[in-house]
Amino acid sequence: MFNKILIANRGEIACRVIKSARKMGISTVAIYSDADRDALHVQMADEAVHIGPPPANQSYIVINKVMEAIRKTGAQAVHPGYGFLSENSKFAEALEAEGVAFIGPPVGAIEAMGDKITSKKIAQEAGVSTVPGYMGLVADAEEAVKISGEIGYPVMIKASAGGGGKGMRIAWNDEETREGFQSSKNEAANSFGDDRIFIEKFVTQPRHIEIQVLCDGHGNGVYLGERECSIQRRNQKVVEEAPSPFLDKATRKAMGEQAVALAQAVGYTSAGTVEFIVDGDRNFFFLEMNTRLQVEHPVTEMITGVDLVEQMIRVANGEKLPFSQGDIKLNGWAIENRLYAEDPYRGFLPSIGRLTRYRPPAEVAEESHVVRNDTGVYEGGEISMYYDPMIAKLCTWAPSRGEAIERMRVALDSFEVEGIGHNLPFLSAVMDHPKFVSGDMTTAFIAEEYPDGFEGVELPETELRRIAASCAAMHRIAEIRRTRVSGRMDNHERKVGKRWVVTLQDQQYDLKVKADREGATVKFADGSKLRVASDWTPGDQLAVIEVDGEPLVLKVGKITQGFRVRTRGADLKVNVRRPRQAELAALMPEKVAPDTSKLLLCPMPGLVVNINVEVGEDVQEGQALCSIEAMKMENILRAEKKGVVSKINAGAGDSLAVDEVIMEFE
Repeated sequence: MFNKILIANRGEIACRVIKSARKMGISTVAIYSDADRDALHVQMADEAVHIGPPPANQSYIVINKVMEAIRKTGAQAVHPGYGFLSENSKFAEALEAEGVAFIGPPVGAIEAMGDKITSKKIAQEAGVSTVPGYMGLVADAEEAVKISGEIGYPVMIKASAGGGGKGMRIAWNDEETREGFQSSKNEAANSFGDDRIFIEKFVTQPRHIEIQVLCDGHGNGVYLGERECSIQRRNQKVVEEAPSPFLDKATRKAMGEQAVALAQAVGYTSAGTVEFIVDGDRNFFFLEMNTRLQVEHPVTEMITGVDLVEQMIRVANGEKLPFSQGDIKLNGWAIENRLYAEDPYRGFLPSIGRLTRYRPPAEVAEESHVVRNDTGVYEGGEISMYYDPMIAKLCTWAPSRGEAIERMRVALDSFEVEGIGHNLPFLSAVMDHPKFVSGDMTTAFIAEEYPDGFEGVELPETELRRIAASCAAMHRIAEIRRTRVSGRMDNHERKVGKRWVVTLQDQQYDLKVKADREGATVKFADGSKLRVASDWTPGDQLAVIEVDGEPLVLKVGKITQGFRVRTRGADLKVNVRRPRQAELAALMPEKVAPDTSKLLLCPMPGLVVNINVEVGEDVQEGQALCSIEAMKMENILRAEKKGVVSKINAGAGDSLAVDEVIMEFE
């Protein structure tokens, strides 16, 4: 077995590999850029080597720098993680030439599966079901129209070297094909330096389901079930689960056998994933093969009990798989939610900054359920603008899908993240969405259910009553504490009453709180009662409560006369007042939000690249006003309506904060 391995990656996946290596008694080497000097993976590894400036193209993906780190530390093998150099055949060749083991597939398999046209041809020859399409290169727009007509609309126009949703267009007619062909070609050339295009049938109401395969160098190969990855935003996965709520045993077996056949057709070794598109009738079609460990691999580990990273290391060491297909059993249900540093209330724009509070839910491994959090950050650490915005992968396992979802709801509510924008509220909303709960979703789920973006959650009446009762009980505890403050004036004893008026989400509840040593009974005006029990004390930012024996987890912040409460995707202002206070509060005028319709505000922290207009200029709806660079991506801000520029407050090179005024209009 190897004595030392280098992890050619960063963040949560580097930490994940270190955990398995440590369990196997193998020492680890981390690499890091200037931005990652204090990163968690650097702290966890036995050794760490600096490899350059923050941009990945000057550090993590520079093969020569990684090779220097290998020589310097004497690492015998390299695990590439995912992204960066994980599917780079030149990196695998460089390792082979150096006599260092690549913990991944052979060079030939990476090359064969890395090209979408070649991989599809190999899949057809291996007997794998493929989407009807034209596998040759398409010369021009008119040929694209001709081919599309033969395949039958709708069609998908795709870049051969594509990935991450770039170079892809759906066309429903000849005109859209002409436009889509040129756009895909341009995007492919700019993103990958390769403008080759192919066309295939677009599967309507598709599900994205992938098969995990594992092969050794002795001719053995197995599939470890499937993963449902249909909850996606802009072709990036957000929620994954295993198994799929849609597949039956026969379809799972057929897909698994075809996935293994494809892997063996290219002499594949190590862990890999074969992705399929599945239609509403369970017809499945090969999409692509990822020749690396997938981000969402934990859900497979949780339902099979197989440590995929450990098996990758053992296969790279020349060992045989310790199990055959008959030994693989799927047990229970696992769900993964990807926690991103993206603000869902601002169109999921990236958010950077320091994690002023980072408290994941406690990890649990019991027979009844499992909670697992794969992460590469810590409280006080910084979310950098240079890399992927993923903070963590929160996973839960339980014997059934319903139980796994409920465990995930509680885990999300218990996850405390402050200092940056994040998608926890959105993930909570998905976990409660009827379509997700029923398992009846396609890859269009987010686009269809949140067409105007995410604007928060309106909680049902039953949940509001539970929160109101809990906040009344908590407020009473806080009031009692305030009566005990030392240094009070004589003869001014403060008494805490039993009656409270709670307002939240445009609802008002008149409550009577009767407390005892075990908790409080909260009585509503209609006579109904809720029993509240908790060990919450004033100042705690997380309240774990039982309401009539059912768990309720609230993130709690103090505001005047109440709390800011976040739970189940909702962000609530909860006022708890004495009856007389409530009467007076009802007479107060509401504070009107400032009118920003004549202002262009910066939607994210970023750098002004250029200003495209001048003072006094007439602008039209949709006209480009300026460009802002954030997270290495350029964002063009456009006019929402006609107007005249009256003032410009920023110029090229200026660094702006969120909501800073860039320009004003008459």
